[in-house]
Amino acid sequence: MNKRFLLAAASCAIAIVASAPVYAGSSDGKIQIKAFGTGVLPDGAITDVNQNAIGVPASAQTRATDSFVPTIAAEYFLSPNFSIETICCVTPHDVRGAGPLAGARLIENAIILPATVTAKYHLPIGNGVKPYLGAGPTHFFIFSEGVGASAAALGATDVNLSDEFGFALQAGLDVKINDQGLGFSLDAKRYFVGTTATFRAGNTTALQTEHDLDPWVVSAGLTYRF
Repeated sequence: MNKRFLLAAASCAIAIVASAPVYAGSSDGKIQIKAFGTGVLPDGAITDVNQNAIGVPASAQTRATDSFVPTIAAEYFLSPNFSIETICCVTPHDVRGAGPLAGARLIENAIILPATVTAKYHLPIGNGVKPYLGAGPTHFFIFSEGVGASAAALGATDVNLSDEFGFALQAGLDVKINDQGLGFSLDAKRYFVGTTATFRAGNTTALQTEHDLDPWVVSAGLTYRF
């Protein structure tokens, strides 16, 4: 599953960058496309336990694994210093135990689609270098999650991570490479979003916990503006 998503995302990035020369590039264009390599670094810590029919220790904790994927960002400039941006990516993650559950395989291959829109202000410092700050809403769609081996050994037959709304803060730097629209960009986002994990044994809820995902998402790559 992970390989298929990575190949699809990489193909999307290559297609967009390859087609960019069809348009007349300009460092002052209204539209900018970014092809990134991205690290998604979530937390995944338990913040509350709603139901615990299987007696998981009170001090038990979890963590979500990091993910490294290609991503695409599309940006529209309302003015030279203000823009709206959205991103396209899917990121696979596992959930592992920590504390008394250290090493436990709880959730496998949860795929997150972080639908995000940010409003950005670009600082006009000149010389082809434009730092920016941004913020906006996000909605995490989580799917394809599977029961890990350790959770299955405790009787779990199904697991669900809830889709949730959240908020993102953003900072970064665009650097002009030439006057034909080519550039380089560094970007960092901090998301504030959680999820509810529900483990079921048949039709019975065996364990339900609240989690902070709150990932850092850091990216670097090429840009094309036209």
